[in-house]
Amino acid sequence: MPWSNQNGGGPWGGGGDNQGPWGQGPKRPSGGGNGGNGNGGPPDIEDFFRKGQDQFKGMFPGGFSAGLIAIIVLVLAVFWIMQSVYTIQPDQRGVELRFGKPKTDVAQPGLHFMFWPFETVEKVDITERRMSLGGGRGDPEGIMLTGDQNIVDLSFSVIYNVTDPKSFLFDVESPIETLNQVSESAMREVVGRRPANDVYREQREAIAVNVKSIIQETMNEYGAGITVNAVSFQDASPPQQVADAFDEVQRAGQDADRFQQEANQYANKELGAARGNAAVVREAAAAYKDRVVKEAEGEAERFISIYDSYRTAPDVTRKRLYLETMQDALSQSKNVIVDDEGQGVVPYLPLDQIDRDAAQRTQRTLPASSSTQNLTQGASQ
Repeated sequence: MPWSNQNGGGPWGGGGDNQGPWGQGPKRPSGGGNGGNGNGGPPDIEDFFRKGQDQFKGMFPGGFSAGLIAIIVLVLAVFWIMQSVYTIQPDQRGVELRFGKPKTDVAQPGLHFMFWPFETVEKVDITERRMSLGGGRGDPEGIMLTGDQNIVDLSFSVIYNVTDPKSFLFDVESPIETLNQVSESAMREVVGRRPANDVYREQREAIAVNVKSIIQETMNEYGAGITVNAVSFQDASPPQQVADAFDEVQRAGQDADRFQQEANQYANKELGAARGNAAVVREAAAAYKDRVVKEAEGEAERFISIYDSYRTAPDVTRKRLYLETMQDALSQSKNVIVDDEGQGVVPYLPLDQIDRDAAQRTQRTLPASSSTQNLTQGASQ
């Protein structure tokens, strides 16, 4: 070393033979030991490797070279087996390729073997996945024009899964990107044919079904091996620039619906009351009709009975009718008739009370007297 010849010590001075840079020599093992050189020095590395090589040669009859080749071959065999054996999980399907050309069969879940490197395998996840499209508030990707020249900010999702792994891997270059573009185009097409209210509230389910049908037909034409399970709306709202005006329109529409419902309730109430009153009037009219008919029938029967009596004894019946008629007529009169013998009694009669009693009797017996007069006229005829 360069510093070993300077004053016989290390770079810091004070060193002597067998001394280190800090003035103290290294400590060496005492005695030869199994790994030493017999003079108390460190173990000999070359002797150690030589003994290991001799032991390794003893393990292989062909010598070191043959053993090394056998190990290399064994390692390569293990590596080849590891590359040739593969596992398909339950949510996967595999497509084997021989010299880059896909085989006809699709590998099902389980353990499989192939001749690597001449054969390889491509694995496909077949679980149901969701793709979100459109935008949110203010995202240009979600801005769409409706059929009534309105603008909506729309976001939706497409739920799909891979049903044909071979077509999914090799028939379309980028099937997921293709599905994204086809879904957005289909949504814009359907929304562009419908008014904004259909997108906001009324016809979302119908729009989703229509979009799903268009996406599936297009992906089938491409042969992408994808099945669209559902299309669902996540959000549909007006752009931020016109959100306040749209909210006002929505509130006005809700108020109109509420007023219409209240008007319908009032109309139903009044209609029910009118129908009830009409039923009451009809019932009263029917009752009055029955009463009048019954009274007329009774009067007719009474007249017939009197007429039968009259035919049997006309003089007696005529006199009886005359007396009854005169009784009814005179009982309603306000006049007081007395003979010559009763003149002195007239000033003491309560004429006012007689007049009031006569008026009351007139009111009570007016219908009966009318009937009697009619019967009298009929009898006289």
